[in-house]
Amino acid sequence: MRAFDLSPLYRASVGFDQIADMMDRVVSKDAAQPSYPPYNIEKTDDDAYRISLAVAGFAEDELSVEVRENALIVSARKSQEDDERTWLHRGIANRAFERRFHLADHVRVLGASHENGMLHIELAREVPEALKPRRVEITSTAHPVLEAAE
Repeated sequence: MRAFDLSPLYRASVGFDQIADMMDRVVSKDAAQPSYPPYNIEKTDDDAYRISLAVAGFAEDELSVEVRENALIVSARKSQEDDERTWLHRGIANRAFERRFHLADHVRVLGASHENGMLHIELAREVPEALKPRRVEITSTAHPVLEAAE
């Protein structure tokens, strides 16, 4: 159940409907979020990020990293070669998983690396020149476009 109203946000802003949609997704999900595999998200620079997932026991060819519709999807499928073993205790979770991360606009996946049981995914925010702030010159005379139209 939602206990907050986002309509005041719409009165004074334009284009923030994605934030409301994201809030709806967060509120509507179950409290029992999947916790496997554990991961970190770190900010490595002003516009650079790294997602690190603990994927011990998985080889590179068993891991998949895919970007689809502003979502980063990391999944793993373990090969079935362990079926002939007899386990006395099996405490290492090598189960298949799929973990999704929602990417903000203009965030691009630069690459991924796998070392020492960790999968590192490098991301960067690349804002196009057209969307970057620009300074508008203020003149003291009448607008030249308006004068030319007269």
